[in-house]
Amino acid sequence: MAFKLSRQIIVPLIVAGALFMQNLDSTVIATALPTIAAALNEDVLRLNLAITCYLLSLAIFIPLSGWTADRFGARSVFATAIFVFTLGSVFCGLADSLPVLVAARILQGMGGAMMVPVGRLALLRTVPKADLVSAMSYLTVPALIGPVVGPMLGGFIVTYGSWRWIFFINVPIGAIGIYTVWRFIEDSRENAPGPLDYRGFLLAGLGLAALIYGFEISGRGVLPMSFVIGLLVAGAILVTLYVLHAKVTPNAIIALGLLRIPTFRASILGSLVFRTGIDGLPFLIPLLLQLGFGLTPFASGLLSFATYAGAMTMKMSAKPIIRTFGFRQVLIGNAVICALFMMSYGLFRPTTPHSLIFLALLAGGFFRSLQVTSTNTLVFADVPSGLLSRATSFASMSQQLAMSLGVGMSALLLHLVILVKGSGAITAGDFAPVFVINAVFALAAILVFLPMAGDAGAELSGHRAAPGAPVSEPPAGSSSG
Repeated sequence: MAFKLSRQIIVPLIVAGALFMQNLDSTVIATALPTIAAALNEDVLRLNLAITCYLLSLAIFIPLSGWTADRFGARSVFATAIFVFTLGSVFCGLADSLPVLVAARILQGMGGAMMVPVGRLALLRTVPKADLVSAMSYLTVPALIGPVVGPMLGGFIVTYGSWRWIFFINVPIGAIGIYTVWRFIEDSRENAPGPLDYRGFLLAGLGLAALIYGFEISGRGVLPMSFVIGLLVAGAILVTLYVLHAKVTPNAIIALGLLRIPTFRASILGSLVFRTGIDGLPFLIPLLLQLGFGLTPFASGLLSFATYAGAMTMKMSAKPIIRTFGFRQVLIGNAVICALFMMSYGLFRPTTPHSLIFLALLAGGFFRSLQVTSTNTLVFADVPSGLLSRATSFASMSQQLAMSLGVGMSALLLHLVILVKGSGAITAGDFAPVFVINAVFALAAILVFLPMAGDAGAELSGHRAAPGAPVSEPPAGSSSG
């Protein structure tokens, strides 16, 4: 029994470590691009391919993660994914040309695409539902602190060491991850996963990749707007074709039938809307502090680090809060709070005391982390055990799309504000309308959460709806189509 209890703590930490490694790697390279470009005798803009190819590889292979885990076992796939990601990191650190670096980043993306969804699946099959809120809170922290720690760590490494250590640092983390996966995670799998849906894999993977890349580069002036629009249109067409394909294909690779489950549908759609408004913050706050206020990257990083402290505080508070109020009330009320904090960031000025900025980011980090933890947990509340692997793929795909949407929309809005102003210089006041519009998107998520039953996810939260409150119907069927 003691071993079982300890595993319920260790497994979330293992998955959180993998998620942190992936999030850190996604952001740390951005700071080092100029140094890497100089070392490889390449233009910085061309070297941006190293970031782009990683994101595209991630997007293409995420839909494959659920079927792979069912076919080969969660432990085997999780450990192999960490190994592939770590091997890709080694090749990145050894790269002596742009093509080698790009190929290594694609390999990293393949590992990352399997690593996090399959790790989350292993957690779902290990942790009892009553403890799932606490376990999921561990997975929220890496997603929030990666974009904060990444630029600081990248700057430190390239300043005081070699850029290659940005990638080599993943080796000991990966080695520990592989050992702990084989030591503590069961090799669960489905008895009859069915054949791989190759056509669905291509349609979903390429469609998601086109959408994510289109959103990532929108508003940044990297490529002509006509090309960006073409990418988004192509992605939308491919995704539409996948939806049509899934309706007539048994065991489609992304189980759209999961959207018939009320809690799954509310979590996926509500999170997509909310995170479109919120996930641009790691992009906006450093720009505001550095370009708007004139702070150094290090000083900016220290202030932004408040988000991490807020997320860590939430980790201990999420379960009692959700138990007291229930998922529905938390998701509605907390979305309002997050939107208000987002708007308040538009009031920051160079004269604003740094202590006040720190406190605002600290509190905002707490409530944003609470919202993400709530949706990431509720999404699996009523999913049948046989469809958990497909649900993790679906959820990971949605989260990746939301992050790209959030950053892309923030970059586009900031670009439009500067165009309307008629000046190329960014000032602190330019960020206010961007924060307000993003806050409106975050607030719009309550329209998705309002129809939820008062006892939604009660088995996870321990909360019971008040007498007379609407209660949830039994989960609807969730066939793959």
